[in-house]
Amino acid sequence: MNAEAVNPASPGPVPPAADGAAAPAPRRKARPRIDLRRLGRAALLGSAPRSRALPDAIGHVVEAHRAHHPDADLDPLRRAYVLAESSHRGQMRKSGEPYITHPLAVTLILAELGAETTTLTASLLHDTVEDTEVTLDQVGDQFGAEVRYLVDGVTKLEKVDYGAAAEPETFRKMLLATGNDVRVMSIKLADRLHNMRTLGVMRREKQERIAKVTRDVLIPLAERLGVQALKSELEDLVFAVMHPEEYAHTRELVQENAARADDPLAAVADEVRGVLREADIQAEVLIRPRHFVSVHRVSRKRGTLRGADFGRLLVLVQEDADCYAVLGELHTCMTPVVSEFKDFIAVPKFNLYQSLHTAVARAEDGQVVEVLIRTHQMHKVAEAGVVALGNPYAQPSEEQNAGDGERADPTRPGWLSRLLDWQRGAPDPDTFWSTLREDLAQDREITVFRPDGGTLGLPEGATCVDAAYAQYGEDAHATIGARVNGRLATMSTVLRDGDTVQLLMGQDPASEPSRQWLEHAHTPAARIAIQRRLAAHPEPAPEAAQPSRGPATPGAPPAAPRPAADAPPARPAADVLVDRPGATVRLAGCCTPVPPDEITGFAVRGGVVTVHRAECAVVARMKSAGRAEVGVRWGESTGCRVTLLAESFGRPHLLADLTEAMALEGAEIVSATVEPPDRQRVRHSYTVVLPDAARLPALMRAMRDVAGVYDVSRAQPQPAGA
Repeated sequence: MNAEAVNPASPGPVPPAADGAAAPAPRRKARPRIDLRRLGRAALLGSAPRSRALPDAIGHVVEAHRAHHPDADLDPLRRAYVLAESSHRGQMRKSGEPYITHPLAVTLILAELGAETTTLTASLLHDTVEDTEVTLDQVGDQFGAEVRYLVDGVTKLEKVDYGAAAEPETFRKMLLATGNDVRVMSIKLADRLHNMRTLGVMRREKQERIAKVTRDVLIPLAERLGVQALKSELEDLVFAVMHPEEYAHTRELVQENAARADDPLAAVADEVRGVLREADIQAEVLIRPRHFVSVHRVSRKRGTLRGADFGRLLVLVQEDADCYAVLGELHTCMTPVVSEFKDFIAVPKFNLYQSLHTAVARAEDGQVVEVLIRTHQMHKVAEAGVVALGNPYAQPSEEQNAGDGERADPTRPGWLSRLLDWQRGAPDPDTFWSTLREDLAQDREITVFRPDGGTLGLPEGATCVDAAYAQYGEDAHATIGARVNGRLATMSTVLRDGDTVQLLMGQDPASEPSRQWLEHAHTPAARIAIQRRLAAHPEPAPEAAQPSRGPATPGAPPAAPRPAADAPPARPAADVLVDRPGATVRLAGCCTPVPPDEITGFAVRGGVVTVHRAECAVVARMKSAGRAEVGVRWGESTGCRVTLLAESFGRPHLLADLTEAMALEGAEIVSATVEPPDRQRVRHSYTVVLPDAARLPALMRAMRDVAGVYDVSRAQPQPAGA
């Protein structure tokens, strides 16, 4: 736009060589891919006749558009160009070019990505309302409500200041505009790409300011919309402005590698083609050079770069099943690097990206070559993201309707819905801005599974707190715990990609979140929801004579019975035979062995032999101290003494129901301990004697069946050194 109109001849990521300097070696070319740099000034400055024929100046746009939409109605494009050209006539860019070259370039970028006709029409007109006498009503009358809405959305984004003080409100509006129609942001990103390509005549400080905003906000948004073709080029252009010395060094490395006679990527590509040919798998095998920022990152990570580090192999097939067939052949016939395998087909990324990632090692020199395997349609979406989905408001197919709600609606991706939700809850623009920056800084997302098979997309480093608010919104205030991969976990547990998370919910809708959760919340949605709830319900000041603010857990007793549990029993509850005549036998309280546990014994003072489970940590300490083991074994009597741990929600009559269930199973309760309630979560410990150890599983099931009890387990051996 005119505020950023600059010299299109300024260098991009690979500027032309100066006179006398060696020209950079051309990049390897395999199969034509989406190429957003092929547009030059000569292609834009054709004649513009006033006939009904399509103006020559948009011939490149038409060619790119027909490649994706051969049956598209081109009349709106013709009329939009005529209106844009006549409206901008006489306006010039800072480089001296006619201003119409800018909307044409932006529209060509979107056409090459596969945008549908409505988006291209709005792109041609995106500056008319801001910079000319054309009104929104005129746009709506001539091109319809959709085009009017898109032009209005882009115009609003450009009417706000990009200065540091205005950033919070600027990007709040940007987010709202994007949330209502992702095509607004698509046009904005293409607009920024063209202006970044032509940044040469601006003052250095202005170049850096524009590059910084692009880096902090627009590039992450391009990532979230899945438009990798735009994201990669924007990253390189920002890199050139913000880090010119490192950029120059990286460019030199790329040029040196391109001039090499040997190419390990080409050799492995030929080998892969041979493997797939023998397996009768139809596939294209292409070499994908890394863009400059990617090369720079690999260089910092690995130090000296080898030939295979400058690119990756891309294998394109027709069907999803073919992707796995290719993977199987590569892992069978070549040496796979198993740690590099990732399946983004079974579990797509949050931005629609699907692909198999793997790596193979060359037998000759051990160089590792990364391989991407995807269908042609997956590749199109990987490059163009939501732009490649055509009209996002067309009637969805049955497959889209049946898909995961996180990805079924391209007009409102799951991550975008979450951002819109928390931005409405942010108490002020500064809070919104700080949380937006933090969220966009998360460049990697993990996928965790719900017990019902659904998924949650979370940023790397997210905890159970984040999972709770991602799944339940503000209802997550009542969360009292979680299971991760079937095991109880604290709310501060950091989740890993592929974990299964079951959230344990309390029954009091008025529950308050713990203030400690703020320390463990990694997502804006969680932090803002917690802060808002705590601000609305501040804790009262503690009163000196008041022992409690009231029962935190309805029905849970403020004090619990604590019969003495430390005194050793006069005899073991189970019959134990010991290889030491006359010795007194005692079952160890640290691990509470019961038949048929594997056991061992140690002699202690007074001629007593203590019996431990073989895996008890105390056994290891005894052995390391040189204590001799005493042979012990279970006798014919099957009675046992065992300590059970139970966790439950608080409710009236819980203890009565639980102890009654235990009694019905024939358990004699020797001792019981109930910890003070913690946000509706109650922990119990029961030491019981059973006449038959075989009844222990039934006892534990009966305890779990009591309403409010969500876990029962045996006391575990203490870790060594505890």
